[in-house]
Amino acid sequence: MLHRFEKFYKQLEPGLRFKIPFIDKVHYVHDLREQVIDIPPQTGVTKDNVAILVDGVLYMQVEDAVKASYNVENYEQAMINLAQTTMRSEIGKLTLDETFEKRDDINQKVVETIKKETAEWGISLLRYEVRDIEPPNQILNSMTLQAEAERSKRAEILTSEGTRQADINIAEASRQAKILEAEGHQQK
Repeated sequence: MLHRFEKFYKQLEPGLRFKIPFIDKVHYVHDLREQVIDIPPQTGVTKDNVAILVDGVLYMQVEDAVKASYNVENYEQAMINLAQTTMRSEIGKLTLDETFEKRDDINQKVVETIKKETAEWGISLLRYEVRDIEPPNQILNSMTLQAEAERSKRAEILTSEGTRQADINIAEASRQAKILEAEGHQQK
């Protein structure tokens, strides 16, 4: 954005351009390629009152440099704040187990919410990805114990089914042996 006497004069296109010294100043320079913005970790409370740490990545692109320069002061910080508040809101609607299962839904809702705001800023939000969901250590330990208990339960069930099948096979073999022995005695 080229400013003449501290007022917007024109948008500069790529290539060699000249400006008048002391009169013209370049105030805003935007990268029009796709950009990646890290969303710092934040604490969100789930529906079942578990505080989890969530962070993500936002993919965006400046489409209208004039709007990006004049409609919002710092579009990156504004998008980070929107992503964080929306993420906390979405996490609050889900239980802990659902947060792990419904990452795609969370991503989609964050994108929908932010797209509405960023349209008037000349920014195109391409996608949002939840990078990491980290529950507290107590919950993590409980989840590990629950998974181990589930595995041992399945192992016991399989062992008991195997023992049952073996007992059935032994009884069937014993019955068959008695039948064959009785048939052998009748033929004598």
